[in-house]
Amino acid sequence: MKVQIQFTYRTRKGIQTTFYSEEMAPEQALMIAEDTEKTGRSKGVIFLDQQGVTWNMKEIKKYLKEVETEAHNITIYFDGGYERHMKKSGLGCVIYYEKNNKQFRIRKNALVEGLTSNNEAEYAALHLALQELEILDVHHLTINIIGDSQVVIKQLSEDWPTYEEELLKWADRIDNKLEQMGLTPVYEVVSRKENKEADQLASQALSGVEIFSTSEILKE
Repeated sequence: MKVQIQFTYRTRKGIQTTFYSEEMAPEQALMIAEDTEKTGRSKGVIFLDQQGVTWNMKEIKKYLKEVETEAHNITIYFDGGYERHMKKSGLGCVIYYEKNNKQFRIRKNALVEGLTSNNEAEYAALHLALQELEILDVHHLTINIIGDSQVVIKQLSEDWPTYEEELLKWADRIDNKLEQMGLTPVYEVVSRKENKEADQLASQALSGVEIFSTSEILKE
């Protein structure tokens, strides 16, 4: 989840105006809001999340305390590859998240049959990542979903229409899974180079190399 800070600032001469910040992580917003309040000239501090819901200071503090022990600040990278002659697909996903003030990374791939195109494999790779989030018991959060497939990202964000029946079924599966888990996606298209981890996992799956790992990312 990201929030925007809103507060009214009053000068010593009684002139006042309302300020809005850029979107940021709630823990950062709370620190800035508390620092602003120390001046004694700001009032009416509230936080607006990406769904337009308003939070006060007490509610934000409670939220941060609750999510500290749960997986949050989640970013998914996904990629899929399809080998026509093998009639098999390689799926790869990388999930970054925070929990208990630590950062973690999940790397997972899978070799599957029954898909008929690279676009289907891309959808299936994202669905694989969402299944991992379900295992982590992730729910009611805003998550970042990043991939190099313009087709999948643009269709899911409804920038492009979905005409193919099979892709429409996958898009519905993704939407239903997100709704079931209470997740709000923020989609982003990147280059293949920026998606190299997930791309490599998909390629390794097609080569018969199965990978699943969870590791802590140590802060420098």
